[in-house]
Amino acid sequence: MSGVLDRTLGILELLARHGEGLELAAIADTLNMPRSAAHRLLADLTRTGYVRQTRELGSYMLTTKLSSLGLSFLSHSGIVDFSQPLLDRLAQLSGELARLSVIDGERLTWVARAQGARQGLRYDPDMGSDARLSCSSSGLAWMAALSDDEAIALATRQGLGQPEEYGPNAPRTVQEMMAMVHATRERGYALTIDTYTPGLSTIGAVVQPVGRPPIGAITVAGPTVRFTEERMRALAPELLETAAQMAAASGTSPFFQKTAPAGPPGRLPIYAA
Repeated sequence: MSGVLDRTLGILELLARHGEGLELAAIADTLNMPRSAAHRLLADLTRTGYVRQTRELGSYMLTTKLSSLGLSFLSHSGIVDFSQPLLDRLAQLSGELARLSVIDGERLTWVARAQGARQGLRYDPDMGSDARLSCSSSGLAWMAALSDDEAIALATRQGLGQPEEYGPNAPRTVQEMMAMVHATRERGYALTIDTYTPGLSTIGAVVQPVGRPPIGAITVAGPTVRFTEERMRALAPELLETAAQMAAASGTSPFFQKTAPAGPPGRLPIYAA
């Protein structure tokens, strides 16, 4: 990793994955940079309020400044304004977790949610993470709205991930993944059981305004012991209707009002930015 900007962003992204913090040596070694350079950048990030040390000469960790910027952006983007009432309704109907992910370039990021489960087992992951396209219902719903070549290119660039990181039913080859994409395309929505996470069932639908590329995906997820395939299929009409309503309402958000130009050759177009 070279270049001040690349190294600085690398530090921020690394610390974002380690809420407990990391020592200087671990940061430098992980990012393959000299410890002196890592120390200078960490000093700058500390001075500007993005990073702090947990103790004298101890671990470095992010402050809330970066997350505050993200939340401020979402607040001004209008995404939560149009999506939250629809997510709340879907969560109440399903009794499970409803989430919206948005497409930004080649990334699919969860940005809003509503929890319908009031007791018992609950699936309630952190927001702001990117979906693994090959095995999440969000990713499958998006890829089903693309051509096979586009879907394969998109998932290949991200990678399928290590099998032990996901559920026992996660696809291990591109062929297995595309079989799931084709099934999603045929039924009109994604349906996964023990695929993204062991013990988790999820149903997902693409959010796509009429005449435009997809802008995101909406999902409902819950424990497999409770959120059975029968329950998911029964919920499918409501999910698809909510996705259609979100697509229609997305025009009120500045984030989705413009479609960015296509990326460089060999890359997918940037659908929303």
